[in-house]
Amino acid sequence: MYYIQKSFEVSASHHLKLSYKSKCTNVHGHNWHITVYCKARELNKDGMVADFSEVKRLIHGRLDHADLNKVLPFNPTAENIARWITEQIPTCYKATVQESDGNIATYEEDV
Repeated sequence: MYYIQKSFEVSASHHLKLSYKSKCTNVHGHNWHITVYCKARELNKDGMVADFSEVKRLIHGRLDHADLNKVLPFNPTAENIARWITEQIPTCYKATVQESDGNIATYEEDV
């Protein structure tokens, strides 16, 4: 099995829709630290699991400097964003989304 990971930062705003009172329901922003994990049994025709720049383009290109509530069709929690990321890249099986120091969400597909 071959594995790669790609890390990058995205600056974006959001607000959460919650069932309780929280300051996070107000519009605010983060410098999100995202790590995407991909794997493949066989390399593609170019000898890669996935092209690092393509992985970044698919995620960073959609989210950077965006209002996540306007570009994502769900409540943009770190957990939901991590899952969405894994759905965007065919070889991706796991993603971590860090919205601030100490607040990290991970989504990993069941194998």
